[in-house]
Amino acid sequence: MHVEHHQTDILILGTGGAGLFAALHAKQANPDLNVTLAVKGLLGKCGCTRMVQGGYNVALAAGDSIERHFMDSIEGGKWLPRQDLAWRLVTGAVERIRELENEVGCFFDRNPDGTLHQKAFAGQTFDRTVHKGDLTGIEIINRLMEQVLALDVDKLEEHRAIELVPAADGSGLAGVLLIDMRTGVYRFVQARAVLLATGGGPTMYRYHTPSGDKSCDGLAMALRLGLALRDMEMVQFHPTGLLGGPDTRMTGTVLEEGLRGAGGYLLNGAQERFMANYDPKGERATRDIVSRAIYAEMRAGRTTPMGGIYISMGHLGRDKVAKSFPGMVKRCADCGFDLAGGLVEVVPTAHYLMGGVEFEVDCSTAIPGLFAAGEDCGGVHGANRLGGNGVANSTVFGGIAGDSMAAFIAAGAPLRDPDKSVIDAGIARAERPFALKPGDLHGLRDRLSDTMWDDVGILRDATGLARGTEKLADHRAELAETGLSGSSRAFNLTWHDWLNLDSLLTASEVITASAQAREDSRGAHFREDFPETGNLDSTRYTRVRGDGAGRLTIDTVPVDFSIVRPGETILKDAATAAQ
Repeated sequence: MHVEHHQTDILILGTGGAGLFAALHAKQANPDLNVTLAVKGLLGKCGCTRMVQGGYNVALAAGDSIERHFMDSIEGGKWLPRQDLAWRLVTGAVERIRELENEVGCFFDRNPDGTLHQKAFAGQTFDRTVHKGDLTGIEIINRLMEQVLALDVDKLEEHRAIELVPAADGSGLAGVLLIDMRTGVYRFVQARAVLLATGGGPTMYRYHTPSGDKSCDGLAMALRLGLALRDMEMVQFHPTGLLGGPDTRMTGTVLEEGLRGAGGYLLNGAQERFMANYDPKGERATRDIVSRAIYAEMRAGRTTPMGGIYISMGHLGRDKVAKSFPGMVKRCADCGFDLAGGLVEVVPTAHYLMGGVEFEVDCSTAIPGLFAAGEDCGGVHGANRLGGNGVANSTVFGGIAGDSMAAFIAAGAPLRDPDKSVIDAGIARAERPFALKPGDLHGLRDRLSDTMWDDVGILRDATGLARGTEKLADHRAELAETGLSGSSRAFNLTWHDWLNLDSLLTASEVITASAQAREDSRGAHFREDFPETGNLDSTRYTRVRGDGAGRLTIDTVPVDFSIVRPGETILKDAATAAQ
């Protein structure tokens, strides 16, 4: 099979907030660097950052502090985050929001006195979420895209990464094998530094917020390369995904947390508020608690006509809701709902992977030459990501990655010769379905989503996880025997559906194995057979590795309480921490 070869200094996989910020910072550090952006879709038009509605957490206002933001993040993450990463997030957010405003050109909402408006988000002790109405992600990505397109960067749009290729001598990463989706041609891009910023995207669940092309490709490639993944059992379900019915792809898309922060009510099928029965914070409890409460109401049969629950905003005033949340009012109207004055059916929806590749504060990984940022990474959020910390994570660590890669190259990073056997193996894996008889790929994806929702979802137990493991093995065996019709590789979307399923199955297997290994309940991971959290002082995180043949090894590692220990606080006024 013919493979085209290219060379670059820096190859960035993904053009969300992490990828674009990395490109911007790398070129600012050294304008002479050759930077190549590779993206599965179109530059700045795909990925999860663009879909962010809610906003960006940052400690700016009087009375707030980075220490308070840090403690909220650690406590919200149930003491599982890697604390130096969480600290870098909250300190870097202050720097990055100023950069977004003053250098990138973002226009965020402001108070009458000219200060940035910051709204309430759940799980936080201060209103610190900067936003642009309810379309924050579009503002950030559009302005970032303008900045990056003004630079001298190379673009590989509609290019799918399928293999991280190590050096033949084992000294580090040599580059990445990609498929040009427009032509079906294989391309190997040799690079001195590579950034893994493909995003997560738990689209293996029945209801999910990311677009269907998000399929955890980066995590699957990292696992095959031998990198360790951590916290993969921690799948965040956003409590309020739009329930538009089976005939629209709008189902699962987020109705953002700001609705509840503004005072929105959650009602069961009998139109009764129920959150006070589950948590004293009511609708403003953390996402994991609200999602479990909604799921419990659904399981008890107290549901809406389509099987979810309602969100109600009308008591806040139609005009106020329409002005504050124009994007969501329009989105709901497209599906026949009146968000400003009526009831909207919602359901918990798989939203974010807290788990991912183990990485360092400078975004380096265990493989020299490979860097990682954004949702491909684990350790920042622990067991639960606070709403508003996601886009902060991507932009903070994306910028750090750009700086680090530029410094890495300045220190003499070489172009490494690739291990050709890995390229050959990657091509063989991608070509496999062309040698098989066509099968029911769409049905298989539906069966995978049912397995993950029913057995590895919001509420888990040993029986369900064991059943899910068996089903995943069956799905894997079915995919291995399922082929494609025809032989054209150019814009063959069915081929890419097959590759998506391969990656999603890998991620699903890791999530399930990690969930089996954690026999306690922590944040987004709730075991009905092990409902207690246990001793926080002995907190451990799960680490998963692959052997290249599909077998996983799992161990647990003590969390290093490098800044603060459970039961303690870094706030000067301890009473503030308890508010």
